[in-house]
Amino acid sequence: MLMTSAGPTFRLGSVALPVYLPGLLFSIGEGAVIPVIPVDAARLGGSLALAGFISALIMVGTLIGDIPSGWIVARVGERTAMIGSAVAALIGLVLCFLAVNPAMLGIGVLLLGIATASFALARQAFMTTFVPLSHRARALSLLGGMFRAGYFVGPFLAALVIGLTGSTRSVFAIDLIACVVVAIVLLVLPDPSAVLAARREAHLTDTGAIRVAEGEVRREGLFRTIARHRQVLARMGLTAALIGGLRSSRQVILPLAGVSLGMQESSIALVVGIAGAVDLALFFTSGQIMDRFGRLWSALPSMIGLGIGHLALAVVVGLSVAAASATSVAWFVAVAIFMSLANGVGSGILMTFGADLAPRHDPAPFLGAYRFTGDAGNAAAPLALSGLTALVSLSFAAGALGVVGLLGASLLARWVPRFIPRPVRA
Repeated sequence: MLMTSAGPTFRLGSVALPVYLPGLLFSIGEGAVIPVIPVDAARLGGSLALAGFISALIMVGTLIGDIPSGWIVARVGERTAMIGSAVAALIGLVLCFLAVNPAMLGIGVLLLGIATASFALARQAFMTTFVPLSHRARALSLLGGMFRAGYFVGPFLAALVIGLTGSTRSVFAIDLIACVVVAIVLLVLPDPSAVLAARREAHLTDTGAIRVAEGEVRREGLFRTIARHRQVLARMGLTAALIGGLRSSRQVILPLAGVSLGMQESSIALVVGIAGAVDLALFFTSGQIMDRFGRLWSALPSMIGLGIGHLALAVVVGLSVAAASATSVAWFVAVAIFMSLANGVGSGILMTFGADLAPRHDPAPFLGAYRFTGDAGNAAAPLALSGLTALVSLSFAAGALGVVGLLGASLLARWVPRFIPRPVRA
């Protein structure tokens, strides 16, 4: 991939391995353990409600870690922050592996979520600083694709290990190994930030360009950054929360809809797996669309599609209550694939928005606050889905979230052109 950053022309491919490989490894490990966390919590004596709460602690940890991770990355740098995140995840996983009660397991899961926040933000901050606007969406969509690929592969690897060992506890060893390998990769391979910064400085020196000395770059700090960009965070942060919410609700509502239709667990897993593969296949296409035609050409179809998909799912589930049939199941499969297409078209959009909006010289504090809004939506939507389902019905909950998706699309159409410049055609 040919790029221009601060003048010099270079290929991101020259540092692609240290840029993308750590994210893939980290997400494979986490993707393996996420499905077994509630199982292990129940094995340790937790109720179903407590098992669900412990599973949710990974997202709670991510929310807790989002904002301070921006400060940490700004202070110590991307690679050091990622190594520290891998070490923190290791500590959390050791607690999970040795857990003798649900509380110990919950602390380990919470620490894993905090480490995830810092790890993901560090790599996004690197992309924001070094990847030019004309290629930013493709680079970030590829990064998002690495995380999605890891979360897709991880559960299959977990199933294999459980089949070989007969123990769900052994799955934590997968993530332990993954974090160790991540730390080794980060230590052994060249630091991409240092490599690209050196190329930029060499170019400026060769051309006689005026550059700002490193010490002259003013860092505003976490709270000053949030205060200065409060208008952007309030408006674009709300859209990020709605996008994150629709995405996370899709992951929860599809299995629930399958259960409501009376499908077997294996059939539901197969449909969700196929839908996940469709989603994964589109991650780079999303980046191409955003870079060539503009962010809205990816974001709007994604949000409109997710909104319509939730509304269609409400109809399918509602009609099946009156008369469950094979036709209802067929429509469920079609809606699941449609929602995955919509989600895939928007792959990387939140990271791209964050990179577009963040200050180029010191993006980490802003990105921490911005990521918090999106992750808040991720956490809130499943809770809203559960509450509406308990109070009314699953069909009503799906319909309500569909309306929220269409509302989110209207907010995107209003705020994106105002705050995010249209990229140069590549």
